Amino acid sequence: MLRYLASRIFQGFLVLFALYTITFFLVKAMPGDPFTGEKNIPEDVKRNMREQSGLNDPLFVQYLNYPKEVLLKGSFNYSIKKRRPVVEIIAQAFPASFVLGISALIFAVMLAIPIGVISALRKNSWVDYSGMAIAMVGICVPSFVIGPLLQIGIATRVPILKIAGWDSPIDIVLPAITLGLATAAYLARLTRGGMLEILSQDYIRTARAKGLSTGRIMIVHALRGGLIPSVAFIGPAFATLISGSFIVESIFQVPGMGQHFVNAIVDRDEFLVLGLALFYGFLVVIMNLVADLLVGFLNPRVRIAELDG
Repeated sequence: MLRYLASRIFQGFLVLFALYTITFFLVKAMPGDPFTGEKNIPEDVKRNMREQSGLNDPLFVQYLNYPKEVLLKGSFNYSIKKRRPVVEIIAQAFPASFVLGISALIFAVMLAIPIGVISALRKNSWVDYSGMAIAMVGICVPSFVIGPLLQIGIATRVPILKIAGWDSPIDIVLPAITLGLATAAYLARLTRGGMLEILSQDYIRTARAKGLSTGRIMIVHALRGGLIPSVAFIGPAFATLISGSFIVESIFQVPGMGQHFVNAIVDRDEFLVLGLALFYGFLVVIMNLVADLLVGFLNPRVRIAELDG
């Protein structure tokens, strides 16, 4: 198990290295720099600011300097436009993105798992077809369409709901639904597929032949194995919900990290872009590792393979 953990951590570092490399050169490929749009600043002052920020250094030197800043000082450097440490910006904005992401995940799990299980139990019935049709709609309709529809169709008719804002717990509802619908759709299909595979196993047929109730068969014998694909999906999905929420955050005016990411790209604030990208990547790596460990806990064959490997 320790060798497996070490392998996964090493793979995570490789992923973060690749993410940094791609993001760094994409940022450098953008036209201009953070000071291009500053018309009120004299050119000599701009040159001094570029020098202080290290933007006048050779490209390869800049490429090496940023990882040193992260690894040796634990810093993502300063936001050039906001004049604040990137770590401070992330610490301020992450709680809203985290609350939105976990709320969307809870909504997705509560909606998708029952739909997937019931669809598997009622295979090829109207219940199955209806559930999967709803899931397909969730996959096909993007969040920038669902969000405004919920604002117009629900928020304008329900007094306690607001079109936008982040002032009270009730404000979480519509953004969480908007963000969680696509995840719920994928999760429902994965749950259905996993449950169908388990329900076709010999030991399930044996349990039915012994006269065990459907509820007991599902809870005791089927759910643990049938939910393995869903559990493997939930970890990365949570990180994706946080990192991919900037559209929903913009629609509902949520003060999360998404707005900073969009503004950093518009302003060509490269240190903020790099810091947010690496932070998002770190979340994805950690949640993938957690999901792998949970799958190993649910599936003994995975644990044995890990120990043998």
